Amino acid sequence: MTMELPAIAQIVAALVAAMLISFIATPVVKSLAEKVGAVDVPKDNRRMHKHPIPRMGGLAIFLGFLLSTLVFVPLSTSLRGMLVGGVIIVILGIIDDIHALPAMPKFIVQIVAALIAVLHGNVIEVLSNPNIFSDNPYWVLGPWAIPISVIWIVAITNAVNLIDGLDGLAVGVATISSLTMLVIAMLVSDNLVALMMAALAGSCIGFLPYNHNPAKIFMGDTGSTFLGFVLATVSIQGLFKFYTIISFAVPFLMLGLPLFDTCFAILRRISKGQNPMSPDRSHVHHRLIDMGFNQKQAVAILYVISAILGLSAVVLTTSGALKAMVLLCALCLAGLIAARISMSHAEHHEKPEEKKEAADHVAESHDHLRDPSGGGEDGSSGEGAGEQTGD
Repeated sequence: MTMELPAIAQIVAALVAAMLISFIATPVVKSLAEKVGAVDVPKDNRRMHKHPIPRMGGLAIFLGFLLSTLVFVPLSTSLRGMLVGGVIIVILGIIDDIHALPAMPKFIVQIVAALIAVLHGNVIEVLSNPNIFSDNPYWVLGPWAIPISVIWIVAITNAVNLIDGLDGLAVGVATISSLTMLVIAMLVSDNLVALMMAALAGSCIGFLPYNHNPAKIFMGDTGSTFLGFVLATVSIQGLFKFYTIISFAVPFLMLGLPLFDTCFAILRRISKGQNPMSPDRSHVHHRLIDMGFNQKQAVAILYVISAILGLSAVVLTTSGALKAMVLLCALCLAGLIAARISMSHAEHHEKPEEKKEAADHVAESHDHLRDPSGGGEDGSSGEGAGEQTGD
């Protein structure tokens, strides 16, 4: 299936409009952040930046997405629910960027926002069966549909938030993920999802010039949680409704980098007998920095990984189920081998004094499910490497 030229033109217009709005709004939001005190001050030696940098830049991303969506996308019940939930997430992020909030209230508000979106029709009702040899091609979730949908939205919201550890990383990965879903939506002629993803990609692209290293402004929780929320919600509308292997594999490939990093962070802590929500400095971007890459190189590497996963997701939309499963297994195996090699390399070359220094740099400002002081990518409690000084 192919889209007609007027539909493609509308998609391009939505992307350009969101990009311009976000680009123009960012300096205004920067000034506003400085006035309300949403500024990350490097008050200790754990922060990479040497001067105060405003956060809350995600508000510009939100404005670009919101205005473009309202202009180009018909206001359906599901879209209304997503926008209401998104507004709640943004308000929560703004408050957290100004005043660091405890983890539990933020988690509860995220659940409420996700529940609003789900009850307005953004619900995963059917999952394709990953066992291609089964007689049952898909699973009907029934009463589990709502809780699984809420879990998916909250999980992706926090996963995107977790990777926001270097200048431009989270917004770049979100751009790649949204463009991936945009291409898939165009391939299957899903105009509404394509328009929403064009608006999200455009708003991210408009913000990126201010956020790449060295960052002039951080997007804060306002941006990272909003991006995760929208990607998760729209993926339900545009990917999970296919009764094929696509609906099982594509969302996990498209969001593979944040999901991989979050899952391994939890498993790593559990294997060490630690609280799964306790802070450490072993996320994938930390490991790249520890291996000797600078911030720009580390971000470029993670962009490439995210783009490869996105390309794989696009390829799966035109492949058969068996081919899709073989490719997915091969990618998982390659990822596990690469992860093991990188972790072994980092641990082998880390000297005792470097381990002590790394311990001094620990601060998981983006792990909201366990950081009681909050802070976000550049929050008042955030430390480490890059844009937010660590996660």
